[in-house]
Amino acid sequence: MAHPSHHLQTQLIHAGQPKPRPAGAVVAPIYQSATFEYRGERDYSQLRYLRLNNTPNHQALHAVLAAISGAEAALVTASGMAAITTTLLGLLGAGDHLLAQDCLYGGTLSFLSEEAAALGIEVDYIQGNDLSSWARHLRPTTRLLYVETMTNPLLEVPELEAVVGFARRRNLLSVIDNTFASPVNFRPLALGFDLEIHSATKYLNGHSDLVAGCVMGGGTLINQLTRRLNLLGATLDPHACFLLERGLKTLALRMRQHDDNALALARFLEGRPEVARVNYPGLESHPQHQRAQRLFSGCGGVLSFELREGITAADRLIGALELPVSAPSLGGVETLITRPALTSHAGLTPQRRAALGIAEGLVRVAVGIEAAQDLCADFAQALEQL
Repeated sequence: MAHPSHHLQTQLIHAGQPKPRPAGAVVAPIYQSATFEYRGERDYSQLRYLRLNNTPNHQALHAVLAAISGAEAALVTASGMAAITTTLLGLLGAGDHLLAQDCLYGGTLSFLSEEAAALGIEVDYIQGNDLSSWARHLRPTTRLLYVETMTNPLLEVPELEAVVGFARRRNLLSVIDNTFASPVNFRPLALGFDLEIHSATKYLNGHSDLVAGCVMGGGTLINQLTRRLNLLGATLDPHACFLLERGLKTLALRMRQHDDNALALARFLEGRPEVARVNYPGLESHPQHQRAQRLFSGCGGVLSFELREGITAADRLIGALELPVSAPSLGGVETLITRPALTSHAGLTPQRRAALGIAEGLVRVAVGIEAAQDLCADFAQALEQL
């Protein structure tokens, strides 16, 4: 049984494990059942039913996610976008206003600009490193401030401490998407954020074989979001719950390798004449490097860069690489490479991407846990073909 005083590595293994173990099984089974025997529950939300996110597999996941983030409670969802939309729709309604960081995951930006607007939820975008401008966008109806730990795909690190202070002084809820860091590298709730969101598809699972999301925070807020999710129906199935719980057990080990590999590759690329710019907070050249050093245990496995010869060279490089897979997403054990203009931010207009600083030839690498020497050698041979 895990204890709050245990290290994160121990909590990842032991938190949420049932006692006594079902039939003595060391690994908890998959409860492949949509419904469970009625045992006198008086509240509908307490009925044991798959859509209500309270099967034994869900409960185990909620316990371990709460433990590793330092939260009172957690909620797992059918995707990262389900976690984001459930959170925003569970906390905001028609006439409400939020402040959102301007450079976010493309799906989040699309939801805010299209679906949220259609529901009467208003949004203003702020620059994460321009604190002096934030207050100008406040309205009497402002309810929430939404940021990412590191932006996708430029890896900017906003003034996270200032975000918490700004929100508290104005009685706003502070919500952060911590996918790129994981709880191994950064614990936002300890800094004072109200809610922490993840695409669990990424590092938390780590094996590119499921889609899931989660949100962690105070018990009252999580209960509010659970009621909304129960109505929206974006429930994670028991087998995916089992896989995610299994993936979490190795999170600390994997993140150390992601951190080390990404830093090694970023330094290698920064030293190549073909590369114009590398975006990675672990580099001393990164504008928020000192902030990242102060707040994070590591900077994760995602970096991006631009080649001096632009889009054509970027496509040739991707085609010449042997180890990285040309595919969207991140956080798996294998290295993935993509151009965000064609994948994560394809839903934005070229003008909107340009305004965010996302060049058409920008290359994003989600560095896996292969040997760093092999990855650098592969990039070397590909760059030499340009």
